[in-house]
Amino acid sequence: MSINVKNISFTYNEKEVLHDISFSAGSGDVVAVLGPNGVGKSTFFRCMLGFLHPQRGEILLNGQDIFSMTNAAVAREIAYIPQSSSPAFNYTVLDTVLMGMTNQIGLFSSPGPAERKTAMAALEELGIAELAGRGCNKISGGERQLMLLARSLVQKAKILIMDEPTANLDLGNSHKVMKRILSLSRQGYTVIFSTHEPNQAFQFANRVVALQNGRVLAEGKPEEALSECILSSLYASNVAVREIEVNGKVFKLAISYDEGE
Repeated sequence: MSINVKNISFTYNEKEVLHDISFSAGSGDVVAVLGPNGVGKSTFFRCMLGFLHPQRGEILLNGQDIFSMTNAAVAREIAYIPQSSSPAFNYTVLDTVLMGMTNQIGLFSSPGPAERKTAMAALEELGIAELAGRGCNKISGGERQLMLLARSLVQKAKILIMDEPTANLDLGNSHKVMKRILSLSRQGYTVIFSTHEPNQAFQFANRVVALQNGRVLAEGKPEEALSECILSSLYASNVAVREIEVNGKVFKLAISYDEGE
């Protein structure tokens, strides 16, 4: 299972939003797409999902040009998990997860016992089976993000593209969601997620793509690519990178500071 982005550029209203972007990800990879607001992360994701067609370059999904594939074929390979938000309708958690199976059972078909069993298995895998009958507006932000992740699992796609999966979550819920994401990568899923937070990339990703003004500023292993110089340039701020040890494990930590502090 792989996705390869080769030298893509995208222009919107005569403004180049992405310039000559290349990267690849395969089974088991957790890739953090890092950068401040407005650097092209959302446009980059829309291109990888086949929603936007770059003016130059190509995107290959398991070796096939994504723009030669039907929407249904792409959906069998890639699942998109948006930021958690309050839904307009208070569907139950189980019904929301079942919506991820539309591509398999048809838009106007009703899920049967087999589909419900699959949906419950996804909820159990993510540790939220007890929420199945709850309304999705009656659960926490972290639980809602795990619900959206379960919906993507029943889609049976092995590439997960996640837009800031821990946005607006507290520290505990954020850690819980990222640990679940990490466990999926160990099962062979490819996970690509956007984030503003370099410490999240240090802790959970094995690859990082840092975007600045629509260009790749750095790419590679987080501990190698995210130097103090790169992070300071990326965020237009002084950034120090330090190592801390917790329970015998060493973590890298990025800290923004003012001169003189």
